[in-house]
Amino acid sequence: MKIRKYLVWATAILFISCATNPFTGKQTLALVPNSQILPMAFQQYNQFLGENKVVKGTSDAEMIKRVGQKIAKASERWLNANGYAGYLKDYQWEYNLVEDKAVNAWCMPGGKIVFYTGILPIAKDETGIAAVMGHEVAHALANHGQQRMSAAQIQQVAGVATAVAIQNKSQETQQIIGTAFGLGSQFGVMLPFSRSHETEADRIGLQLMAIAGYNPDEAANLWRRMKANSGGQAPPEFMSTHPSSDTRIRNLTEWAPAAKAEARKFGVTTFK
Repeated sequence: MKIRKYLVWATAILFISCATNPFTGKQTLALVPNSQILPMAFQQYNQFLGENKVVKGTSDAEMIKRVGQKIAKASERWLNANGYAGYLKDYQWEYNLVEDKAVNAWCMPGGKIVFYTGILPIAKDETGIAAVMGHEVAHALANHGQQRMSAAQIQQVAGVATAVAIQNKSQETQQIIGTAFGLGSQFGVMLPFSRSHETEADRIGLQLMAIAGYNPDEAANLWRRMKANSGGQAPPEFMSTHPSSDTRIRNLTEWAPAAKAEARKFGVTTFK
Protein backbone atom coordinates (compact mmCIF):
# COMPACT_ATOMS: atom_id res chain seq x y z
CA MET A 1 0.00 0.00 0.00
CA LYS A 2 2.80 2.41 0.88
CA ILE A 3 4.73 1.74 -2.30
CA ARG A 4 1.55 2.38 -4.30
CA LYS A 5 1.24 5.79 -2.67
CA TYR A 6 4.88 6.60 -3.54
CA LEU A 7 4.32 5.58 -7.16
CA VAL A 8 1.09 7.56 -7.49
CA TRP A 9 2.79 10.62 -5.98
CA ALA A 10 5.83 10.28 -8.24
CA THR A 11 3.69 9.84 -11.36
CA ALA A 12 1.62 12.92 -10.53
CA ILE A 13 4.72 15.01 -9.94
CA LEU A 14 6.26 13.89 -13.23
CA PHE A 15 3.07 14.68 -15.11
CA ILE A 16 2.85 18.28 -13.93
CA SER A 17 6.57 19.07 -13.61
CA CYS A 18 7.89 19.23 -17.14
CA ALA A 19 9.48 21.90 -19.30
CA THR A 20 10.26 22.08 -23.02
CA ASN A 21 13.80 22.03 -24.36
CA PRO A 22 13.71 24.74 -27.06
CA PHE A 23 16.47 23.08 -29.07
CA THR A 24 14.94 19.60 -29.22
CA GLY A 25 11.25 20.27 -28.59
CA LYS A 26 11.25 17.43 -26.05
CA GLN A 27 9.66 17.51 -22.62
CA THR A 28 12.22 17.56 -19.81
CA LEU A 29 12.11 17.06 -16.05
CA ALA A 30 11.53 20.23 -14.05
CA LEU A 31 10.73 19.20 -10.50
CA VAL A 32 12.67 22.19 -9.16
CA PRO A 33 11.68 25.51 -10.80
CA ASN A 34 14.27 27.93 -12.10
CA SER A 35 12.83 30.54 -9.74
CA GLN A 36 14.51 28.51 -6.98
CA ILE A 37 17.54 27.23 -8.90
CA LEU A 38 18.85 30.49 -10.36
CA PRO A 39 19.16 32.51 -7.12
CA MET A 40 20.99 29.57 -5.53
CA ALA A 41 23.28 29.26 -8.55
CA PHE A 42 24.10 32.97 -8.55
CA GLN A 43 24.91 32.87 -4.84
CA GLN A 44 27.13 29.81 -5.19
CA TYR A 45 28.90 31.37 -8.17
CA ASN A 46 29.71 34.54 -6.25
CA GLN A 47 30.92 32.45 -3.33
CA PHE A 48 33.19 30.46 -5.66
CA LEU A 49 34.67 33.64 -7.14
CA GLY A 50 35.34 34.96 -3.66
CA GLU A 51 37.23 31.82 -2.71
CA ASN A 52 39.36 31.53 -5.88
CA LYS A 53 41.82 33.64 -7.82
CA VAL A 54 39.95 35.38 -10.63
CA VAL A 55 42.18 36.56 -13.48
CA LYS A 56 41.27 40.09 -14.57
CA GLY A 57 42.52 42.52 -17.18
CA THR A 58 44.67 40.07 -19.16
CA SER A 59 44.24 39.28 -22.85
CA ASP A 60 43.09 35.77 -21.93
CA ALA A 61 40.48 37.05 -19.46
CA GLU A 62 39.20 39.53 -22.05
CA MET A 63 39.05 36.78 -24.68
CA ILE A 64 36.88 34.62 -22.40
CA LYS A 65 34.43 37.51 -21.98
CA ARG A 66 34.48 38.39 -25.68
CA VAL A 67 33.77 34.84 -26.79
CA GLY A 68 31.14 34.40 -24.10
CA GLN A 69 29.29 37.51 -25.22
CA LYS A 70 29.33 36.34 -28.85
CA ILE A 71 27.98 32.91 -27.92
CA ALA A 72 25.29 34.47 -25.72
CA LYS A 73 24.29 36.77 -28.58
CA ALA A 74 24.13 33.79 -30.94
CA SER A 75 21.90 32.02 -28.41
CA GLU A 76 19.55 34.99 -28.26
CA ARG A 77 19.37 35.23 -32.05
CA TRP A 78 18.54 31.54 -32.39
CA LEU A 79 15.94 31.58 -29.62
CA ASN A 80 14.23 34.71 -30.95
CA ALA A 81 14.14 33.29 -34.47
CA ASN A 82 12.60 30.04 -33.26
CA GLY A 83 9.76 31.44 -31.20
CA TYR A 84 11.47 31.69 -27.80
CA ALA A 85 11.78 35.45 -27.36
CA GLY A 86 12.21 36.26 -23.69
CA TYR A 87 13.63 32.82 -22.87
CA LEU A 88 16.79 34.44 -21.46
CA LYS A 89 15.08 37.11 -19.37
CA ASP A 90 16.22 35.62 -16.04
CA TYR A 91 19.76 34.84 -17.20
CA GLN A 92 22.63 36.91 -15.85
CA TRP A 93 25.57 36.16 -18.12
CA GLU A 94 29.00 36.34 -16.53
CA TYR A 95 32.32 34.98 -17.77
CA ASN A 96 35.38 34.62 -15.57
CA LEU A 97 38.83 33.11 -15.95
CA VAL A 98 40.12 31.47 -12.77
CA GLU A 99 43.71 30.54 -11.99
CA ASP A 100 43.69 26.75 -11.76
CA LYS A 101 45.66 23.97 -13.48
CA ALA A 102 42.56 21.85 -14.02
CA VAL A 103 41.64 21.32 -17.68
CA ASN A 104 38.05 22.36 -17.16
CA ALA A 105 35.29 24.91 -17.68
CA TRP A 106 31.72 25.00 -16.43
CA CYS A 107 28.48 26.94 -16.57
CA MET A 108 26.00 27.20 -13.74
CA PRO A 109 22.26 27.62 -14.38
CA GLY A 110 21.43 31.12 -15.50
CA GLY A 111 24.64 31.72 -17.45
CA LYS A 112 27.40 31.90 -14.83
CA ILE A 113 30.56 30.63 -16.55
CA VAL A 114 34.07 29.81 -15.36
CA PHE A 115 37.09 28.83 -17.43
CA TYR A 116 40.18 27.49 -15.68
CA THR A 117 43.55 28.63 -16.97
CA GLY A 118 44.51 24.97 -17.35
CA ILE A 119 42.22 24.56 -20.34
CA LEU A 120 43.70 27.46 -22.32
CA PRO A 121 46.67 25.55 -23.83
CA ILE A 122 44.30 22.78 -24.93
CA ALA A 123 41.76 25.21 -26.39
CA LYS A 124 44.75 26.79 -28.15
CA ASP A 125 43.00 29.82 -29.63
CA GLU A 126 39.76 31.82 -29.69
CA THR A 127 37.97 29.24 -31.84
CA GLY A 128 38.87 26.49 -29.39
CA ILE A 129 37.54 28.66 -26.56
CA ALA A 130 34.34 29.11 -28.57
CA ALA A 131 33.91 25.33 -28.87
CA VAL A 132 34.17 24.97 -25.09
CA MET A 133 32.02 28.05 -24.46
CA GLY A 134 29.28 26.86 -26.79
CA HIS A 135 29.13 23.53 -24.99
CA GLU A 136 28.95 25.11 -21.54
CA VAL A 137 26.36 27.70 -22.54
CA ALA A 138 24.28 24.89 -24.08
CA HIS A 139 24.10 23.17 -20.68
CA ALA A 140 22.54 26.30 -19.21
CA LEU A 141 20.16 26.89 -22.11
CA ALA A 142 18.89 23.31 -22.06
CA ASN A 143 18.38 23.45 -18.27
CA HIS A 144 20.54 20.40 -17.71
CA GLY A 145 21.18 21.43 -14.10
CA GLN A 146 17.46 21.46 -13.44
CA GLN A 147 17.08 18.04 -15.06
CA ARG A 148 19.90 16.52 -13.01
CA MET A 149 18.40 17.82 -9.78
CA SER A 150 15.02 16.43 -10.81
CA ALA A 151 16.49 13.04 -11.72
CA ALA A 152 18.28 12.87 -8.37
CA GLN A 153 14.99 13.48 -6.58
CA ILE A 154 13.29 10.72 -8.57
CA GLN A 155 16.17 8.36 -7.79
CA GLN A 156 15.74 9.16 -4.11
CA VAL A 157 11.98 8.51 -4.21
CA ALA A 158 12.54 5.25 -6.09
CA GLY A 159 15.08 4.22 -3.49
CA VAL A 160 12.61 4.88 -0.68
CA ALA A 161 9.88 2.97 -2.53
CA THR A 162 12.21 0.02 -3.03
CA ALA A 163 13.17 0.03 0.64
CA VAL A 164 9.51 0.07 1.64
CA ALA A 165 8.67 -2.76 -0.75
CA ILE A 166 11.34 -5.10 0.65
CA GLN A 167 11.16 -4.16 4.32
CA ASN A 168 9.67 -7.55 5.23
CA LYS A 169 12.40 -9.47 3.40
CA SER A 170 15.43 -10.95 5.12
CA GLN A 171 18.38 -8.67 5.84
CA GLU A 172 20.47 -10.51 3.24
CA THR A 173 17.77 -10.10 0.58
CA GLN A 174 17.39 -6.41 1.42
CA GLN A 175 21.14 -5.89 0.97
CA ILE A 176 21.19 -7.73 -2.36
CA ILE A 177 18.21 -5.83 -3.75
CA GLY A 178 19.49 -2.52 -2.36
CA THR A 179 22.89 -3.03 -4.01
CA ALA A 180 21.27 -4.07 -7.29
CA PHE A 181 19.05 -0.97 -7.22
CA GLY A 182 22.02 1.30 -6.53
CA LEU A 183 24.14 -0.14 -9.33
CA GLY A 184 21.23 -0.36 -11.74
CA SER A 185 20.08 3.21 -11.20
CA GLN A 186 23.63 4.53 -11.43
CA PHE A 187 24.91 2.65 -14.48
CA GLY A 188 21.56 2.09 -16.17
CA VAL A 189 19.92 5.48 -15.60
CA MET A 190 21.97 8.30 -14.06
CA LEU A 191 25.22 7.90 -16.03
CA PRO A 192 23.47 7.44 -19.40
CA PHE A 193 21.29 10.44 -18.49
CA SER A 194 24.42 12.53 -17.87
CA ARG A 195 26.08 11.33 -21.09
CA SER A 196 22.96 12.27 -23.06
CA HIS A 197 23.24 15.79 -21.65
CA GLU A 198 26.86 16.04 -22.72
CA THR A 199 26.00 14.86 -26.22
CA GLU A 200 23.11 17.29 -26.42
CA ALA A 201 25.34 20.15 -25.26
CA ASP A 202 27.94 19.21 -27.87
CA ARG A 203 25.37 19.43 -30.65
CA ILE A 204 23.72 22.65 -29.45
CA GLY A 205 27.10 24.22 -28.71
CA LEU A 206 28.31 23.43 -32.22
CA GLN A 207 25.40 25.38 -33.70
CA LEU A 208 25.93 28.31 -31.35
CA MET A 209 29.62 28.66 -32.13
CA ALA A 210 28.84 28.56 -35.86
CA ILE A 211 26.14 31.24 -35.56
CA ALA A 212 28.67 33.30 -33.58
CA GLY A 213 31.05 33.05 -36.55
CA TYR A 214 33.44 30.37 -35.32
CA ASN A 215 34.37 27.35 -37.43
CA PRO A 216 32.52 24.28 -36.06
CA ASP A 217 35.07 21.97 -37.72
CA GLU A 218 37.49 23.00 -34.99
CA ALA A 219 35.36 21.43 -32.23
CA ALA A 220 36.47 17.94 -33.25
CA ASN A 221 40.09 19.13 -33.31
CA LEU A 222 39.66 20.46 -29.77
CA TRP A 223 38.62 16.99 -28.62
CA ARG A 224 41.55 15.41 -30.42
CA ARG A 225 43.78 17.65 -28.31
CA MET A 226 41.77 16.80 -25.18
CA LYS A 227 42.25 13.10 -25.91
CA ALA A 228 45.98 13.56 -26.41
CA ASN A 229 46.24 15.54 -23.20
CA SER A 230 44.51 12.80 -21.20
CA GLY A 231 47.00 10.22 -22.45
CA GLY A 232 44.19 7.72 -22.88
CA GLN A 233 43.52 7.69 -19.13
CA ALA A 234 39.73 7.59 -19.11
CA PRO A 235 37.21 5.12 -17.69
CA PRO A 236 35.08 3.02 -20.06
CA GLU A 237 32.26 5.12 -21.48
CA PHE A 238 29.53 3.18 -19.66
CA MET A 239 31.16 4.09 -16.33
CA SER A 240 31.57 7.77 -17.15
CA THR A 241 29.40 10.87 -16.93
CA HIS A 242 30.75 11.91 -20.35
CA PRO A 243 30.94 10.25 -23.78
CA SER A 244 34.39 9.05 -24.76
CA SER A 245 36.65 11.40 -26.69
CA ASP A 246 36.36 9.15 -29.76
CA THR A 247 32.56 9.32 -29.62
CA ARG A 248 32.64 13.09 -29.32
CA ILE A 249 35.14 13.50 -32.17
CA ARG A 250 33.00 11.31 -34.41
CA ASN A 251 29.78 13.14 -33.52
CA LEU A 252 31.23 16.63 -33.85
CA THR A 253 32.75 15.80 -37.24
CA GLU A 254 29.40 14.45 -38.43
CA TRP A 255 27.40 17.44 -37.13
CA ALA A 256 29.69 20.26 -38.33
CA PRO A 257 28.08 20.62 -41.81
CA ALA A 258 24.61 20.94 -40.25
CA ALA A 259 25.94 23.60 -37.85
CA LYS A 260 27.27 25.59 -40.81
CA ALA A 261 23.92 25.25 -42.56
CA GLU A 262 22.17 26.55 -39.44
CA ALA A 263 24.56 29.52 -39.31
CA ARG A 264 23.77 30.37 -42.94
CA LYS A 265 20.14 30.96 -41.89
CA PHE A 266 21.50 33.90 -39.87
CA GLY A 267 23.65 35.23 -42.70
CA VAL A 268 26.90 33.70 -41.40
CA THR A 269 28.87 32.24 -44.31
CA THR A 270 32.48 32.66 -43.23
CA PHE A 271 34.03 31.34 -40.06
CA LYS A 272 36.93 32.30 -37.85
